[in-house]
Amino acid sequence: MSEERTEVSSLGEFGLIDHLTQNNETRNAGTILSVGDDAAVIDQFGRQTVITTDLLLEGVHFDLMYTPLRHLGYKSVVVNLSDVCAMNAIPTHITVSIGISNRFSVEALDEFYEGVYAACEKYNVDLIGGDTSSSLKGFVISITAIGEVAPDKFVTRSGAKKGDLICVSGDLGGSYLGLQMLEREKKIFLESPAVQPDLENRAYIVGRLLKPEARLDIIQWLAEKEIVPTSMIDISDGLSSELKHICQKSEVGAVVYDEKLPIHTETKEVAMEFEIDATTCALSGGEDYELLFTVPQSEYEKITLSEKISVIGYVTEASEGLHLITRQGRKHELHAQGWNALKG
Repeated sequence: MSEERTEVSSLGEFGLIDHLTQNNETRNAGTILSVGDDAAVIDQFGRQTVITTDLLLEGVHFDLMYTPLRHLGYKSVVVNLSDVCAMNAIPTHITVSIGISNRFSVEALDEFYEGVYAACEKYNVDLIGGDTSSSLKGFVISITAIGEVAPDKFVTRSGAKKGDLICVSGDLGGSYLGLQMLEREKKIFLESPAVQPDLENRAYIVGRLLKPEARLDIIQWLAEKEIVPTSMIDISDGLSSELKHICQKSEVGAVVYDEKLPIHTETKEVAMEFEIDATTCALSGGEDYELLFTVPQSEYEKITLSEKISVIGYVTEASEGLHLITRQGRKHELHAQGWNALKG
């Protein structure tokens, strides 16, 4: 059975935009005018607006050999919503722009947009605009996300104070190991196409890479408990790297405890299989999209009420630098290797 293939050229640019946005729904009262005009109009009702944008390039940020287009659409939106959440804001709107070569059919783009709309639905976000263009090579995605926050309740990277607790949501290192697994299976496939991928019982870490989630639930929980972090960042480049950003911007140091790092059992198992230290994955692996934030010590009792948040260390004087305390009690300087160093 041959799947139908509609050439993008048969629709033209405006026809393509109309096609991809024909079922676009508006979810927010603040969306006055959505897709279909020169620009969108939104009203944030006296709240402050947070804006972030991201560029995703085929071959650099994603590999279509093992990334389903639906997952890619979903993840492209989520990574931007994660940045909005990292400002202690609630995401409300996105724009999506894509550059495509002629190897992509209308059906392929429909799949990508299914993922985009699934993320919009899950996070109650409106798609209010974007652009399509032809690209000479590969798939180019640019997404802008807009969010709202109560006046002056936004949280930056620069407010951490000595004595603050360092907290992280969820668990770390899974996405990096998911990537290692998929890269290994890709290599095997390229050498022997008949071999079926062996991803048995590894759905968690593969999902961490292909379909991450933005931690809007944590932002909502913090608001409910009336906790305003002193600093916050999302973990796209690895914990060490992000903690370094907070320390530099806040002019502080930090101590993190190895035994306090939240690592999923599947992450530990796969780390052993690849003979990589799980702590290294948690510290330097990227794309976990968890939130790293600091809170005053007075919030400790409240923070411990959430099973989704781990207190992993505390903020020190800048002169003390960044350190990891091992399980044996030894103190090591924490180096920000970051995602790129590990990836290549």
